[in-house]
Amino acid sequence: MFSKFTSILQHAVEALAPSLPLQEDFVYHWKAITHYYIETSDDKAPVTDTNIPSHLEQMLDILVQEENERESGETGPCMEYLLHHKILETLYTLGKADCPPGMKQQVLAFYTKLLGRIRQPLLPHINVHRPVQKLIRLCGEVLATPTENEEIQFLCIVCAKLKQDPYLVNFFLESKLKAMASKESTNVIAEDMLKGQDSMATDTGQPIQPEESPGAAGAEQMEKEDELPQQADDLSFSLDELNVTSLPEPSTVCPNQDYNLVNSLLNLTKSPDGRIAVKACEGLMLLVSLPEPAAAKCLTQSTCLCELLTDRLATLYRALPQSLDPLDIETVEAINWGLDSYSHKEDATAFPGKRALISFLSWFDYCDQLIKEAQKIAAVAMAKAVRERFFVDVMEPQLMQTSEIGILTSTALLHRIVRQVTSDVLLQELVYFVLGENREPETLPNINTHPLRHRLIEHCDHISDEISIMTLRMFEHLLQKPHEHILYNLVLRNLEERNYIEYKPLCQEDKDVVENGQIAGAIDLEEDPLFTDLSPDNTGAQEWLSVSPPVSPEHPKNDGKTEVHKIVNSFLCLVPDEAKSSYHVEGTGYDTYLRDAHRQFRDYCLICLRWEWPGSPRSLEKCNLEASFFEGHFLKVLFDRMGRILDQVVGDLMIRIQRIPDFTPKLLLVRKRLLGLEPEGPLIDHVTLLEGVIVLEEFCKELAAIAFVKYHASSTP
Repeated sequence: MFSKFTSILQHAVEALAPSLPLQEDFVYHWKAITHYYIETSDDKAPVTDTNIPSHLEQMLDILVQEENERESGETGPCMEYLLHHKILETLYTLGKADCPPGMKQQVLAFYTKLLGRIRQPLLPHINVHRPVQKLIRLCGEVLATPTENEEIQFLCIVCAKLKQDPYLVNFFLESKLKAMASKESTNVIAEDMLKGQDSMATDTGQPIQPEESPGAAGAEQMEKEDELPQQADDLSFSLDELNVTSLPEPSTVCPNQDYNLVNSLLNLTKSPDGRIAVKACEGLMLLVSLPEPAAAKCLTQSTCLCELLTDRLATLYRALPQSLDPLDIETVEAINWGLDSYSHKEDATAFPGKRALISFLSWFDYCDQLIKEAQKIAAVAMAKAVRERFFVDVMEPQLMQTSEIGILTSTALLHRIVRQVTSDVLLQELVYFVLGENREPETLPNINTHPLRHRLIEHCDHISDEISIMTLRMFEHLLQKPHEHILYNLVLRNLEERNYIEYKPLCQEDKDVVENGQIAGAIDLEEDPLFTDLSPDNTGAQEWLSVSPPVSPEHPKNDGKTEVHKIVNSFLCLVPDEAKSSYHVEGTGYDTYLRDAHRQFRDYCLICLRWEWPGSPRSLEKCNLEASFFEGHFLKVLFDRMGRILDQVVGDLMIRIQRIPDFTPKLLLVRKRLLGLEPEGPLIDHVTLLEGVIVLEEFCKELAAIAFVKYHASSTP
């Protein structure tokens, strides 16, 4: 109480006293702080019971005022004094000793405000960046300490300054030898500083370049002792006189201590306080984006960043329940790493494992965004670490297991990761993990060269429909990703030689089939009522089909019309008219699929432009047409599965539907229920067959639309 009264009285005296020149006022406040250590006998009283916080705040205000009164970039006498007398070094020593209790918080706050409020660049000065570097080492040493908030604020302001001037990061890359020298000389520096001696290199306010920055005091050349101003003569005191115990410097010689700013932030990402952890993640996001190659290399090779990212991914993945509903994995709300807050009690859609799932997806999102923002060297290193230490070591055994429940859950998680990834570099590592890096044409004996790829493709035709559907959806989303290797590895590498073509001249029988460029008895597309609104001459169709690749010399415009007619008709006529129901429901016609097919085709054409693929296929003369054709494992499994579907539904469809009374009304009711146009009601007989007929009809319309769009694209100049 008496100390607080003294502080109030001190403020009153300062308010009534005549104003002093800024430098004298600045020195007065600094002397008041140093005299406290000389005169105090109670070193256990908290710093908040002293005048130290007030004096530090006054010093900051004076420095800001001085800068505002001067030309931009000009260093004033108060700032000169702070640099020349190494005040930041002294404060660092007092903060490290935490004398009086709470002094570390005050020092961290002073550094943070100084760097944040002063506009002129301070970090290039040796008597700024050196104590800043030392203070960084004190941050994150112990979690959940009272100084955690001040520590993260200080680290974040340093990161922000480096983001503004990336070259400054070179001041914060320490070699191990320099760190050892720094450890040996720390106490000497601190005592010299507190004695007011300027035995080390003197900062006169002129910034130095990074390459000139000495990394340790023991490596610096001694300079002549400068004459100190008279006001500072009575500031001489020693560590013993201050009753400050010089604590040992934090260890800086372990293998991963070259980039202490990163290491301190990594420690704080483990804070039990979520706000601190998120701030630490934000700081790391700033650091990985710095363009300096030396910093990127140091960050990935001399810190634990890659290990932290992957180890936490692995831990959170293993914390997931062995069985999760694939629908829950797919539909859990969009994850943003900075907003990983979830209350089970407030969630009406909670399910077992939701908290763990959100935590995993949130951290994966952070890794993805970190790699996306990172400098190229750092991005590649982090992505490779995720592939090796998480995808391969943790996910692959789960995807290769034989338990159907485990396969389904792990495939659903892989599907979610495929959908969620946005970083090009991480996407590449994910693609190589799933598909391997092989680009040679496949042969039947070598389809198992990448076991995970083989297993996942086999799962597309698994005995469990749930596993098959989930794996197919995973491949569907994978094929939509903007990476050339996906389509090439799964399909195109087996088609380049074009040995799927029957390369032989037309025989007389073939020639008789063609009359005037058309198959005998064929109906022209423009004459077919089904295609009235979809012909290439129609204005609407021209708008839909406006983006097309160039015409191939081997595919002239006038040779595909009859072929596409055959293909489209073969798909549309696969389901008998008696089994069709889409024309009874508005908005489910073939034109809907045509628009969707064109949109997908156009979007993928735009994606393919960046891959610089040739505009036409390899000429047949250069292809090995004698080699046996193998479509590849992926297409083989899909075609086998499709063939069985057609056998199971169309083979005896007409016979089966004739045995169902009121087939057409029931079929229409099932379609409306599937579309949500009719409420669920009494169970309908043969509902599985009716649903299968509807799905087959829609599937055939989709295939027909794709064929038509591809024909138009290949025949439009």
